[in-house]
Amino acid sequence: QVQLVESGGDLVQPGRSLKLSCELSGSYFKIYGMGWYRQGLGKQRELVATITDGHFTNYADSVKGRFTISRDIAKNTVYLQMNSLEPTDTAVYYCNAETAPAPYSIPRTSWGQGTQVTVQS
Repeated sequence: QVQLVESGGDLVQPGRSLKLSCELSGSYFKIYGMGWYRQGLGKQRELVATITDGHFTNYADSVKGRFTISRDIAKNTVYLQMNSLEPTDTAVYYCNAETAPAPYSIPRTSWGQGTQVTVQS
């Protein structure tokens, strides 16, 4: 079983930067990819950015050019560098991982508990 723990959420002013971290621990055979999703108040959870095992990245249009996802394989940690934050970025940010518990097994999706990011003056 895999556990994900996010950190780094905070209250910041518009235009400022914030870096989120998510550490993966537990038992797994392979990590296919990790990512960040967010859910604003009263909204559906949406994709923010993902990074594959081969370090290919994908971003939501709303964050392209402002957010950067990266991964430290040695630390089993994925990061989300968020620059030029806007009030519309306010949400709970969740870390996600697709892992295989054993060779040739069906991938499993795991979620962290979320970290709050609030952008306001």
